[in-house]
Amino acid sequence: MTEDLKVFLNESKQKIDERLPHFIEKLQAPESLKESMNYSLKAGGKRLRPVLLLAVLEGFGKSSEKGIEAACAIEMVHTYSLIHDDLPAMDDDDVRRGKPTNHKVFGEAAAILAGDALLTYSFELLSTLTEDPEIVVSLIAEFARAIGAEGMVGGQISDMEGENKDLSIAELENIHHHKTGDLMVYSIVAGAILAGATEEDKTNLRKFGRELGLLFQIKDDILDIEGDVASIGKPVGSDAGNNKGTYPSILGMQGAKERLEAHIDLAVTSLKKVDMDHTMLMELTKYVANRNH
Repeated sequence: MTEDLKVFLNESKQKIDERLPHFIEKLQAPESLKESMNYSLKAGGKRLRPVLLLAVLEGFGKSSEKGIEAACAIEMVHTYSLIHDDLPAMDDDDVRRGKPTNHKVFGEAAAILAGDALLTYSFELLSTLTEDPEIVVSLIAEFARAIGAEGMVGGQISDMEGENKDLSIAELENIHHHKTGDLMVYSIVAGAILAGATEEDKTNLRKFGRELGLLFQIKDDILDIEGDVASIGKPVGSDAGNNKGTYPSILGMQGAKERLEAHIDLAVTSLKKVDMDHTMLMELTKYVANRNH
């Protein structure tokens, strides 16, 4: 990781970490609900998705302050998805980001409602971003598609239905494009919308985001085998334990690593077509591909 990327990640993460609890604290809602929401928001994590939005703004020469609320909305939705993903009816995980999962601390009902509250609040945040109604409508429409039945939620159920089945690479990529990739794509495209990017640039950034989402998931699958609990903050081997299809299980470890390199090349190719400063997004791509957690 370069020093510039380290500084950018730390500063961006700090801004998001400081702002997230503020949004929750000002809610006129039961304290128990806010405590459950904040528990998972404060559990840490890479904040990769909101950081991607801020990196796009920087690449277009815009202030990151322009995107803080949208970045926080994205992190709220990502956190809601993790809370629900960990539930006994889903992946049934006890640990997330090195801490007991939300339902282990607050109970299943409170965890479900905390996720619901984070999801709905994220739309409220997006609705107050700007006085330009066209931008607001565009951001919300893209958001709804990315995280709904055609996006993240659809990918989650396809993932569950794919357990104990021999999936093809095409089927696996379709699952991960929606379950993981769509929110990453949105993070990048939202930054482009806020920056006033051209349609051509948004198209190429969308392609870049799709490849980034896939390479992120391939790396996750590799870390599920080669990683360690201390680094990744959750048990390793959970995918195998849940009988889920993964890139290593279909392609072998070497094949998965070759696939990772192929998606890196495709991501870089699309990114280079965008009329912007590519530096930080290039560095983030390397970071995603080479991370140990």
